[in-house]
Amino acid sequence: MEIRNSERVHLRTRKCLRLSNFDFPVSFFVVFLAAGCGAPGEPTPHAPPVPLTINDLTAHQIGDGVELTFTLPTNSVTGDRLPEPPAVEILRGASRPDGTPDPKSFRVVDTIPGALVTEFVAQKRVEYIDITSPQDPETSAGATLFYRVRTRASRKRTSADSNTVFVQIAPVPQRILAVESKVTESAIELSWAAPTTTSSGAPLSAALSYHVYRAELDPESVKANEQRHSLLEFKSPLILLATTTTAGYQDTAFEFGESYLYFIRSVIITNEIPLESGDSQHVVITPRDIFPPAAPQGLVAAVLPGTAPSSLVVDLSWSINLETDLAGYRVYRSEQEGARGQLITPDLLPAPAVRDTSVEPGHRYWYAVTAVDRAGNESAPSNPVAIEVTQPPS
Repeated sequence: MEIRNSERVHLRTRKCLRLSNFDFPVSFFVVFLAAGCGAPGEPTPHAPPVPLTINDLTAHQIGDGVELTFTLPTNSVTGDRLPEPPAVEILRGASRPDGTPDPKSFRVVDTIPGALVTEFVAQKRVEYIDITSPQDPETSAGATLFYRVRTRASRKRTSADSNTVFVQIAPVPQRILAVESKVTESAIELSWAAPTTTSSGAPLSAALSYHVYRAELDPESVKANEQRHSLLEFKSPLILLATTTTAGYQDTAFEFGESYLYFIRSVIITNEIPLESGDSQHVVITPRDIFPPAAPQGLVAAVLPGTAPSSLVVDLSWSINLETDLAGYRVYRSEQEGARGQLITPDLLPAPAVRDTSVEPGHRYWYAVTAVDRAGNESAPSNPVAIEVTQPPS
């Protein structure tokens, strides 16, 4: 938040400087032109546009913060199209003893520059989270916070304040600090320790469940920004993947080679309404397929006559593997028991059968078969099978 605000002040200052440097030459030119033409009176300055008032502001608590959503105005009060997105001012106020908002208490707690406001837009609405502190009496559990927003298209004139909304801050679980992850052949496994206190440190007695969130990321952005998650690019929107009552979850709906971002929020029921904690540690995973197929089973061999006179072949067959990512098979032959020997199938076999036409009578051969998946992982060899190649009687 502090870094963002510093950047906003810097941008806003630079924008004002550009406007200041532009105002003087234009005003001087207009005065000079008017005087030269003999036009009476002083020139009338162009009034800056005033954006339409926001009237659909909503608010709800998310962890130690309040999410505000509203539609950004695109027109001025005169009906003209705004030339660029207006800046947004977030106002927060307190309540009077009777529970109504105190008009004198509202103050600007943050400003989103117009150049950055589109970064907060999702599904055509601005989504902004005002981070509160459970240690601050003004924003701690039990406090009622009132919000308004307004926009400005110029430095001097703002829109009218929006509708007023309020949120009564409830205690939420301490956010989950660490999430362990493990990739298996069938799932991405996540686990974490259940929180025992609220974010303010008070004991947590309510029953917990957990929301597991996931987004699919652009793998190239993950490679380029391994330590800077704020720069990651999303391939698909963040979704609520699952709700669980245990401190762990197995995501089986994933694909090897894709990149995913996960985080967890604890959930308690407050006044019959589910209330989430803040985000857990974010976990970014690009699962790699390092899991070989199972070794082929049921290898059998038989000596058969070849196509040429007096030639022999060894016919091999085995049970088909059931892996969905199977790419094919390799067959190895050795004349020494216990050794894998040489590969006699330079290309992967798509079917579980082959004939070895390079055998010679009077030799004993040991055969073994492996399975290979699309990621290039090779299985352990099948149980070897031995066969004696003898010349049939003439």
